[in-house]
Amino acid sequence: MVSVSAEPEPLEIDPARTAVIVVDMQNAFAAKGGMLDLAGMDITGADEVVQVNKRVIEAARANGIDVVYLQIGYDAEQMNAGGPESPHPLKELGLCLMRAQPELRGKILTYGTWDFEVVDELKPQPGDLVVYKARYSGFAGTNLDQLLRARNKRYLLFTGIATNVCVESTLRDAYFLEYWPLIISDATMQAGPPSLQEATLFNVRTFLGWVTTSESLLGALDSAG
Repeated sequence: MVSVSAEPEPLEIDPARTAVIVVDMQNAFAAKGGMLDLAGMDITGADEVVQVNKRVIEAARANGIDVVYLQIGYDAEQMNAGGPESPHPLKELGLCLMRAQPELRGKILTYGTWDFEVVDELKPQPGDLVVYKARYSGFAGTNLDQLLRARNKRYLLFTGIATNVCVESTLRDAYFLEYWPLIISDATMQAGPPSLQEATLFNVRTFLGWVTTSESLLGALDSAG
């Protein structure tokens, strides 16, 4: 077991039973010209978040921790986006943007496009797991839970964008499914004002799990090694 300094108290994790859940580190959310940027969101912190993710992911692989990539997106016909009785098309930012600007349909958050792909610095490697999703939570309508249980995983380290939407949604479901969630604060970035980042971190440390930093996690793994 490895003890990781965290809030509200240190958390012991077993690296062999741990996975890093990399949430939506796609061009859509982390690159200029991507969906979030086109929607007018501030992504000035994304480059640093990408670099922190790179360090965390490389350390995870070196320590036998599985890396799981989540990617949100839709088929070209948007058959998986939700029909007229679903609220999802009216709330998910990419779908709203495509509806408001029809020229973007099929160009953002769509399978096979640059926007959908994981940023170049963080491309999945052989042995990593990749799960496509069409809702905020990585557990909604996917086999993520089955994949994690088949590998005997219990501790989940969360990184990604956006902290207050897809990261928090996936982390909440993980908590409900009896996983032990640990969010790496500097490996995540919110969509919207900084107060939303702090709100999610408050929710996690108070109600849903634990909050740590990349420095604390990597230091703990180095000490254990």
